[in-house]
Amino acid sequence: MIRDSHKQQGNRRKLVKLLEEKGIKDKRVLEAIGKVPRHLFLNSAFEEQAYEDRPFAIGAGQTISQPFTVATQSELLGAEKGMKVLEIGTGSGYQAAVLHAMGIKVFTIERIKELYDRTSKLLPKLGFRVKCFYGDGNQGVPNWAPYDRIIITAGAPIVPEGLLDQLKIGGIMVVPVTEGDSEVMKTITKLEDGSTVVRDHGTFRFVPLLEDRLD
Repeated sequence: MIRDSHKQQGNRRKLVKLLEEKGIKDKRVLEAIGKVPRHLFLNSAFEEQAYEDRPFAIGAGQTISQPFTVATQSELLGAEKGMKVLEIGTGSGYQAAVLHAMGIKVFTIERIKELYDRTSKLLPKLGFRVKCFYGDGNQGVPNWAPYDRIIITAGAPIVPEGLLDQLKIGGIMVVPVTEGDSEVMKTITKLEDGSTVVRDHGTFRFVPLLEDRLD
């Protein structure tokens, strides 16, 4: 049985209200965050603080992003129900769960084995039917390409060109690109001639996108 008390549900409603106040407008994103039990994606030691708008450590040097960041990336995707979305960096699985709750077909890849093993079991246990893969996120998941949207949940030093190849014409990638000591959230729209339009959406903090190794 899923542990989701009235108190936790109430805390989620407060979180949704806070995200609205901070500028999140997409009702589907807000509804999904209101449904997904974030406390179940955290170490039980953090359960009381699960609905605060801040990141937490999840092990292996990684974090679960703060809800505002998750909501922002989800909103910038502009994904419609039934679209295929590739997520680079499964982490705790919370972002994938939010997208699934929006009616999106989620494909997610994680390169840290400890996190992959944990999250690939947790998501279906909580009722989130997400396709999880273990591997190098920089390579994407070409067997299921092309994707309507791609979301990268770690700071990338550059936009991975190989991932753009897996994006449909007209598709959008949401990626935090490292500039200095923070990340600039960018949307990259792929045009019919293969060129791209890049837009900036403010600064955020992410752990770095790992390269050249599998853990």
